[in-house]
Amino acid sequence: MLMTAMLKRVQRWWALAIAVYALDWITKQGVEANLNYGQEIPLLPFFDLTLRYNTGAAFSFLAEAGGWQRWFFSLIAIAVVLGISWRLSKIGHTHKLEALSLTLIMAGAIGNLHDRLAYGHVIDFIQVHWQSTWYFPAFNIADSAITIGVALMLVEGLFQKSPKGKTE
Repeated sequence: MLMTAMLKRVQRWWALAIAVYALDWITKQGVEANLNYGQEIPLLPFFDLTLRYNTGAAFSFLAEAGGWQRWFFSLIAIAVVLGISWRLSKIGHTHKLEALSLTLIMAGAIGNLHDRLAYGHVIDFIQVHWQSTWYFPAFNIADSAITIGVALMLVEGLFQKSPKGKTE
C-alpha cells in the first residue's frame, strides 16, 4: 500500500522525465544520422548544428582522463536518478516547482547516462557562438534540461517565502 502511494506520487514526474529523455534521444539520433563528426550547419547567425562527442562532463571536464571518467560519471548519474526519485516520492504532490526542476535534472541525467553507457561519450549538437570569435561548448537537450532545472531551483530558492516565524 505504501509503495503504491509512493509510485503514484512520482508517476507524472517520471512520465515528464521520459518525454524529455525521448526528445533528447530522438534529436541526438537525428543529428548523428545526418551529420559527420565536426560538421557545422549554420541555422542562425549565432546558432549552428554540429556533431561533437564529449567523454567528460560539463565543458569537457576530464575528457582526456583515460576512460575511467565514463564509469565515474555514470555512477554519479545513477545516484542522482535514485536520489531524485526518492525526493519526488516525498514532495511530488506538494512542491510542484521543486518537483519540476528535479524532474528536468533527472531527465538530463538519464539522457547523458544513456549515451555514456551505450557509446562511451555524450553526443552534443547545439553550438551557440558570437560571430567567429566566441564559441560556447556544444551541448544537447539533456544538458539544456539540467540547466533549466537548476535555474528553476535557483528561482524557487530566491523567491520562496519562508514559513511564518522562521528566518533563513
